[in-house]
Amino acid sequence: MPSLGLLLEALNWTGSATFAASGALVASRKQMDPVGFVLIAATTAFGGGTVRDLLLGRPVAWLNTPGLVLMAALVALVLFFTAHRLERRFTALLWADAVGMAVFAVSGAEAALSAGASPWAAILFGMMTATFGGALRDVICGELPLILRKEIYATAAAAGAALFVALTLAGLERGPAVLAGMALAFAIRAAALQRGWSLPAYKPRPGRDYPD
Repeated sequence: MPSLGLLLEALNWTGSATFAASGALVASRKQMDPVGFVLIAATTAFGGGTVRDLLLGRPVAWLNTPGLVLMAALVALVLFFTAHRLERRFTALLWADAVGMAVFAVSGAEAALSAGASPWAAILFGMMTATFGGALRDVICGELPLILRKEIYATAAAAGAALFVALTLAGLERGPAVLAGMALAFAIRAAALQRGWSLPAYKPRPGRDYPD
């Protein structure tokens, strides 16, 4: 098992790359230019972590890691020239988003615990890190965010973050706890995608007449 620092660094790069790819795929569906690709990719990759770091009162992580920004830009530019080769871009978008969500749900919770947040707040920060970048992406691109649809998405992020926090509080080393939480979040989202699971949606009912 690699050290916790190396594991979290690898996961941060992995999550940023996959979220940047999902952002670039949305940009391709909207037929944006290269600048639009890079901006949407960066928003998706770093939006959730930026909100988390600002609320925790700590330095914004990506500002101190210019390599991450360069990587996100390169991913966006590669997809600018190759996204048309993907026959099912929306499917690719959903799976890239699932990987990024699982990674950031747990890394966000770990960052919050390390900053001294309470367990319930760490779970909330994990879900926030995993979902806010995609929400910003969808709002900018004029789409209903995934977290507001029937999709099992934020629920999967919260479950992964909660398992990580629970295992950490139970005394398990953070490295295995991180992997377990990430695996659970991805497994729930993957099952939802493959089996078409969703949360029940509100069903409108006839209005009631009230006396004057």
